[in-house]
Amino acid sequence: MFKSILVPIDLADTELAKPAIATAATLSKTWSGTVRLLNVLPLTPVMLAEYVPADFDTQQRQTAEEALAIVSQESGIEADHISYIVRQGGIYHEILEEAAAIKAELIVMTSHRPAMRTYFLGSNAGHVVRYAKCSVLVVRH
Repeated sequence: MFKSILVPIDLADTELAKPAIATAATLSKTWSGTVRLLNVLPLTPVMLAEYVPADFDTQQRQTAEEALAIVSQESGIEADHISYIVRQGGIYHEILEEAAAIKAELIVMTSHRPAMRTYFLGSNAGHVVRYAKCSVLVVRH
């Protein structure tokens, strides 16, 4: 049923992602599917660009890829059924773009409990749920 599963991960809080990874692992094993881990790096603000090294974005991407490799190895998912990618841009926009690129049938993501600010501003999980063209499973931490 779910042959392609996307799991967005915030590397600043990998504990939050563990329930989503475990859920994706179970589903991928059940349906012999693949899991794609995704981390989205924010764009470096123009005002900050002159204060960071010229290769700052490259360093950030390399660090994120190394961290995703570790998360991938610790996931319990067979190596041939898991992959990872780092994208840069707006979080929910890049999640939706990656889901379309890999033709994801399911996005599994965790979300913090709703807070007052998310009622007014919205959350990344809320945007993904609203605009995804595939099923979305939000796992509460």
